[in-house]
Amino acid sequence: MANQVISGIKETAQSINGAARPWGDFLDLSAFSFPSSFSDATTRLTQNLTHFRINYTLILSVLLALTLITRPIAILAFVAVGLAWFFLYFAREEALTVFGFTVDDGVVAVLLIGLTIAALVTTGVWLSALTTVGFGALILSLHAALRGTEDLVTDDLESPYGPMLSTADNGDYSGI
Repeated sequence: MANQVISGIKETAQSINGAARPWGDFLDLSAFSFPSSFSDATTRLTQNLTHFRINYTLILSVLLALTLITRPIAILAFVAVGLAWFFLYFAREEALTVFGFTVDDGVVAVLLIGLTIAALVTTGVWLSALTTVGFGALILSLHAALRGTEDLVTDDLESPYGPMLSTADNGDYSGI
């Protein structure tokens, strides 16, 4: 059982590490410039949030961990909450069954979100965690808006305008 847990955590960590974009691309100073318009800024924001989503998540996680380091009980609580998320939501292959009833993934997610909020409130770190996540989201949004997208791989970039730019009419955009 312990070997399965460790190998599952190891596989998940390798998967996350493999999905993260190279930090050199993320921090490439030559790719930063001011957007030419609000539309360009929102396009950059959407594309960079999609392209670098794992990098942004890792940065927010580290910031949150640094916030919690001053309260050891909070660290223990969030290790327990993190393990609950891992085992009950991310590492499951089959549906969760409790007392013969199948529990929907949405219900599990809502319960785990409630558990996370309860852990934040009971450990007394909810305000500092909220402030840290808000500040981190602001800084990362600024990064996403200022980083150009010209050098990114276009396979995983989707236009934020989606179906409005559909070429179903052989490239005729007059219907927009």
